[in-house]
Parts: sequence; structure tokens; C-alpha cells
Amino acid sequence: MINKIILLSIVFLGIGLSSNAQKTIYLNESTFKEKVFDYEKNKEWKFEGDKPVIVDFYADWCGPCKRVAPTLDELAKEYEGELVIYKVNTDKNPNVSRAFGISGIPAFLFVPKTGTPSMASGALPKETFVRAITEILKIPAK
Repeated sequence: MINKIILLSIVFLGIGLSSNAQKTIYLNESTFKEKVFDYEKNKEWKFEGDKPVIVDFYADWCGPCKRVAPTLDELAKEYEGELVIYKVNTDKNPNVSRAFGISGIPAFLFVPKTGTPSMASGALPKETFVRAITEILKIPAK
């Protein structure tokens, strides 16, 4: 009996530890301005974060957005501690989308720790994300 309890404890502990892996983080307008860029306060680009980020502009109804989501989750885990991946729902946060001129989704904002951010759009393959992480965000490929 005690062996079963210990085994179950180890299994539950393992599940709890694996769920702590970094995942994509959902932002609203307020948290976007706090963590990425306050476009109402600043006229010039001023990154608010301390790690490079990818911002995924998406909508729940968007098929290509849904296809890219698992890739972004993988990248969040692979680059944990080096990079943060945020998601902004364009339907719920139209002011953020408007501030960046988002007219089609999925759209991605690649924000290096210093320097100018870059935009990309479409259902990008993982290799394109990795290239952008290396070239724009200046993080070595995994």
C-alpha cells in the first residue's frame, strides 16, 4: 500500500513539475502596454520588457492562427528563460492591433531586447520563427 502511495506521489509531482514549463502568455491592452510598449504614452519605440519577445496577434476563429499555436508553445518551452511569447487577441484588443497597423492575422511582432522590432505575417513554419529568433532577437538557435 505504501509503495502505491509513493508511486502516485511521484507521478503527481512529475505532472506538477512538467506543467511549470513556460507557455505562451495572453495579454490584454493594459498588460501589453505594461510589458511590451505603451503606445499611448510614448511616440518613439520604448520596449518595456527585460527579455526579447514574440507577440502573436491572433483571433479564436482564425484557422492559420490555430495551426501556428502549437509551434509557439514549443518555442516557448525550448527558449524558456531567454524569450517570452505573448498572445494578443485582436478581437478583444482592437486598440493594440490598430496601434501596429494589423490588418491580417496571424501577425507577429518580434521585439529584441534593444533595437527596433520587426513584423511578419502569415502561418509561419517553425524554421522561420527560429531564424527570426536568431537574426532579429539575437538568441542562438537551439
